[in-house]
Amino acid sequence: MTEEIIIAGFGGQGVLSMGQTLGYAAMVEGKNVTWMPSYGPEMRGGTANCITIVSDETISSPILSKFDTAIILNQPSMEKFEGKVKPGGLIVYESTNILHASERKDIEIYPIPASDAANKLNNIKVANMVLLGAYLAKHPIVKIDSIIEALKKVLPERYHNLLKLNRDALEKGAELMGGK
Repeated sequence: MTEEIIIAGFGGQGVLSMGQTLGYAAMVEGKNVTWMPSYGPEMRGGTANCITIVSDETISSPILSKFDTAIILNQPSMEKFEGKVKPGGLIVYESTNILHASERKDIEIYPIPASDAANKLNNIKVANMVLLGAYLAKHPIVKIDSIIEALKKVLPERYHNLLKLNRDALEKGAELMGGK
């Protein structure tokens, strides 16, 4: 199993941390990982994306031009990356921010209202975890428990009180994907 993922959106949406957390969770499970961030000098509000590859085998290169999956959080990223998903691939996107989704017929496309779900959880910052949970419901390359274990390792102790919120967001995303 090898899964090549591009995660893209604006800086401040948790794009890079989503890919990094997915990578750490894969390491918790003993899988091979690469994570390559890319962002503009603007940081918050600028564009950001990362490539995360998870595999049971050795990963030959972190540089990709086509992806199995795109997790997309804004319209400019949809326009930039929808054509880079391999035929038979998957797009999971933030439907409250994207007005014009891909119309490709050779891939699966799932709108997830992640910001709405995060607002209902009283913290917009977990919209990225809602999307990650939705993705993992469709492609369970790591367990949600592994995501939480990874968060325990990478979050400073003062933020461990947010682990339950993150689990709730991941589970809400999985629930939203289940309804598709």
